[in-house]
Amino acid sequence: MPIKEALDRARALNLDLVEVSPDSRPPVCRIMDYGKYKYELAKKDKMAKKKAHAFQLKEMRFRPKIDEHDYQFKKKHVREFLLTGSKVRTFVLFRGREMTRVDFGQKLLQRLAEDLADIATVDMVAKMEGRSMTMVVSPRSEVVKQAQAARAAKAGDKEHEVDEESEVHVEGDLEVDADTEKIEN
Repeated sequence: MPIKEALDRARALNLDLVEVSPDSRPPVCRIMDYGKYKYELAKKDKMAKKKAHAFQLKEMRFRPKIDEHDYQFKKKHVREFLLTGSKVRTFVLFRGREMTRVDFGQKLLQRLAEDLADIATVDMVAKMEGRSMTMVVSPRSEVVKQAQAARAAKAGDKEHEVDEESEVHVEGDLEVDADTEKIEN
């Protein structure tokens, strides 16, 4: 079809003539609403970004000669991070003569992995990197699903609270507006 005829058809329909494939012979064109097309593409990109799972990496630092209470406290925080759906990089930092006893750090990270086995899996086993021994743990898939469900429920509760605040209560013949706390007859 000649270009002039295609342009006339597009104008008659109040649409645009868009070149879809300029490299092919003959070039391929389409009659469409270009603004709507761009809007739909932007909307698809936005939805794809929204559905893409972006995880957060948290860190927790240990020392090889950590006290029991300090270990429990840090383990509790690692557990909280995992329950919110974040990955956690744990590392044991060695200083000075502690480098001769890296087995303490190995045992510590192994103990942590065993303590968190119910909610986490080890992504990267403990390995030495300079003066630190690093291990990465991530939450199990069912834990992530529970965290997402809890977030969705929390968002639903916030919407419910907003609805409750704008309710009007009727007591007898009097009408009480919850927003303004005025009594009207």
